[in-house]
Parts: sequence; C-alpha cells; structure tokens
Amino acid sequence: MFENLQDRLGSILNGLTGRGALSESDVSAALREVRRALLEADVSLEVVRSFTDRVREKAVGAEILKSIKPGQMVVKIVHDELIEMLGGEGVGVDLHAAAPVVIMMVGLQGSGKTTTTAKIANRLTTREKKKVLMASLDTRRPAAQEQLRQLGAQANIDTLPIIAGQSPTDIAARAVQAARLGGHDVVILDTAGRTHIDEPLMVEMADIKKKSNPHEILLVADSLTGQDAVNLARNFDERVGITGLVLTRMDGDGRGGAALSMRAVTGKPIKLIGVGERMGELEEFHPRRIADRILGMGDIVSLVEKAAENIDAEKAAAMAAKMARGKFDLNDLADQLRQMQKMGGMGGIMGLMPGMAGMKDKMAAAGLDDKLFGRQIAIIQSMTKAERANPDMLKHSRKKRIAAGSGTDAAAINKLLKMHRQMADMMKMMGGKGKGGMMKQMMGGLAGKMGLGGLGGMGGMPDLSNIDPKQLEALQKQAEAAGLGKPGGGMPGLGGGLPGGLPGLGGAKLPGLGGGFPGLPGLPKKK
Repeated sequence: MFENLQDRLGSILNGLTGRGALSESDVSAALREVRRALLEADVSLEVVRSFTDRVREKAVGAEILKSIKPGQMVVKIVHDELIEMLGGEGVGVDLHAAAPVVIMMVGLQGSGKTTTTAKIANRLTTREKKKVLMASLDTRRPAAQEQLRQLGAQANIDTLPIIAGQSPTDIAARAVQAARLGGHDVVILDTAGRTHIDEPLMVEMADIKKKSNPHEILLVADSLTGQDAVNLARNFDERVGITGLVLTRMDGDGRGGAALSMRAVTGKPIKLIGVGERMGELEEFHPRRIADRILGMGDIVSLVEKAAENIDAEKAAAMAAKMARGKFDLNDLADQLRQMQKMGGMGGIMGLMPGMAGMKDKMAAAGLDDKLFGRQIAIIQSMTKAERANPDMLKHSRKKRIAAGSGTDAAAINKLLKMHRQMADMMKMMGGKGKGGMMKQMMGGLAGKMGLGGLGGMGGMPDLSNIDPKQLEALQKQAEAAGLGKPGGGMPGLGGGLPGGLPGLGGAKLPGLGGGFPGLPGLPKKK
C-alpha cells in the first residue's frame, strides 16, 4: 500500500542524512519534495499543509543534538510528525461495557463490511476468547444474510437465525435480545450499505443506533477509494457518529493517502486494517509501526507477532532438537519454506525488516520472489521419502524424474540442493558443541544488547509465545536505540554490509533467520 510513498520519502530523506550541515534552504527544498510526495499519495491538501508546516517549524528551529547529524534530526522530526498525523497511539476495539457489547458496522456497499464483520468476530473469538454473535441487518442486498451465515459457519461463530420479512431495526433488537439470552459477550451488527450516501440510509442507521444502543460504531472504508473515503467518514460521523475506522484492502496497490488523511480529518482512530482476503488477515492499526514502515525503518514487533501466530510450537521444538544434533534434511527445508509463505512471503517479511525495504527490487531481479518458494516446495514434494531424508542419493536419473514431476529442470534442482547444503552446514555450526552452540551464543549476545537476557527459549531463541505485547513494544524501542530501526542501520553487533542481511545473500547474517527462526530459510548467493 505505501510502497510508492516509502520509495519517494526514502530517497528525499536519504539525501538529507548524508550531509554534515543543513541550511534553511536545504530543509525547504526537501519539504517541497515531501509535500509533492504526500499529495501524489492522495493525502488531503489540508493535512499535507499542516504536516509540512509543523515539520518546518521544528526542523528550522531544532536544537541539534551533538551526537546526531542535522539530516538525521530532520528524519526524526518527520517520523514523529507522521506518527502524530496517524493518531499517536494505537487504539483497539473497546469492549469495556456491560455484556453483550454491541458493535455496529457501517459503510458503503462493496467496502467489505460483511467480510470484515466475520474477521472481527473471528479475532475476538480466537484472541480475546469472547463468545460472539453476528447478525446481518442487510435486507436489500440479495443473499447478504446468507453470506454472513456461511462465514459464521466457516469460522464456527454464532449467527442470528434469518427470519424473512423483518425490518433492520427489528433484527437489531432481536439480535441484542438473543445475545443476552445466549450468554454472548459481543454482538456485531452488519448493517446495509448503499452505492452512495443518501437520506434513507442515514435515517435507517440512526434508527438502528437508537434501537440497539451500540458501544462501538465502526465505519468500514475501502482504502483504495482515496479522498472519497475521507468525505465518507466525515458524513457518517456528522449524521450517525462513529467511534472508529476499519480500512480494508490495505494490501492493494493504492497510494495510501486515505489512511494518512482519515485520522487527521475526522479525529477518529483507525482501529483495524484488512491486509488480505483470508479470515485471519486483519491487523490492529499501530501508528508508530506504520510510520516506521513508510520511512523504511522496518517493523520488528509486527514481524515477531506474525512469527508467534504462524510458527507451530511443536515443529519449532523438533527443529531445535534436530539443530542441536546438526541434522537438517529436505523435509525441514520444505517446512521452513511453508512457514515463510504463511508469514506473508519474501515481500511481506522484507517490508517489516529494518533497512531491507530497498532490497525488494534487487531480490526480485535476482529471481528471489515468492514464486520461487512454490517451485522449491514442488521439487521437494516430487521426491520419495528416502530422497528427502537423504539428498546424497540424488543422481542424474533421479533428478530427471523429479524435474519431470515438478515441472522444473535439473538446474533448479541443483540450486535447491546447493541451498540445502548451505543451510545444513549452518545448522551444524549453530548446533555445534561448546557453550550451547553458535546459535545460542549469537542469540544470547543479541538479547543481551537489547536488554532481553531473561527471554531464554529453546536453543537460546526467545520463546515467542510467552512474550506479551508490552515486552514487544519495549523490544521495538530498544531495537531503535541499538540502531536497528534506523534506515540503513545493520543489526547490532553484527558488522556492516547488507543491513541485517539474509543468510546466503551476502553481508551480515541475522541470527535466527536461517532456520533457527522458523520461516526464513537461507538463500543462495546470486552468481
């Protein structure tokens, strides 16, 4: 979503950080470029003007710290103002009310209300352990109520039984009553939408609000609609009163201006963002993390959270035991590739790693894209059980058969085997004897630098399942203090080269991201 803006702001700010001293004209020239970049990203004019004025005021009159170059100070000011524009602190869905807590979903037709309703219900059920009831109040769109019922069946979430002929307000009253009688903690009302805002829609929303007395009114807006989404939020807030925003299709290739404008224009927090079609692809909106991503500083906390959600604890424990013995076969490699796909693939992970945003294009040019993992998994699946356990068996005739079965060629199989050998060698080093192995030493050293000595887990890895959100936020701040969050800054204590380089791509290696951190396999060097 923010890639274009990230590229533009990155090049502008990198031009400043390389200089020893900045004049007022340098700052003004840079801010003109920042203003242009934000307007091209579809951020509203009033928001852009206010943003650049605040940055100029602070940058020109800034008291430059002795330890910081002027250019880096400007980057910090832009970063801080970006966080402020996005809302400062993240705000989640508020459930602090008497049960059943009523959440009313509003928005235009086609914005993704029904799917988002099911995603929120699924999130509250799995994460908050709440008992949720969903009810569709959309009596106009054909099969709208049936769609919500089917989504509920897929996610094993209760839905209000459909009674033909009832009005939306009657359904709302029945849903609240059913939730009270059924012992539900939360009831989510999926209201009807229109192709555009009209008077009957607003009257209906007001009636439903009066009847159900919702604790939260969430406006669902399509982030690809740009400034129209901002006007929509303003209109709904004036007529119905909204408590927060949910932006859908944040994984699209839009310019991201709606997300940057809506909080500043409406004063209402963006609570959640939809980042994909699947049920679990809904994230909390954290202004600091989004600002970090936009400025290419990565997002370590989200990366760790994503890993904790997707890593299979039993498989990770088995992998740690194998590493301790220095064992790593092709079955393990396939597991690593699948874990990486679950975490959003190469592109998704690179976007969250500090200083790595600029590497995406280089890696794509080297053929290291997400399709590569699919091909490699296909090659491994075309092997016999014995071949996967013992790759040394693979001679010419066997490779020919595997190539035919996977739709690849011998060269692709040789690349995969070379990658496996590199990773297997690394596993032996990491699982080697003496002081708990190289892996443990590296992770212990990194944890010590970040003040996380108490987060010991299997083989020296932090136990992700036991890290609470406050510790994660502390990790982000400590990582920034250690130089991890700065654009172009390498991992602490790991030398320079490619910042936080992936194993096999040259540069410093990130401990735990070459097999020890399930999901990021080592990659072969480009020839």
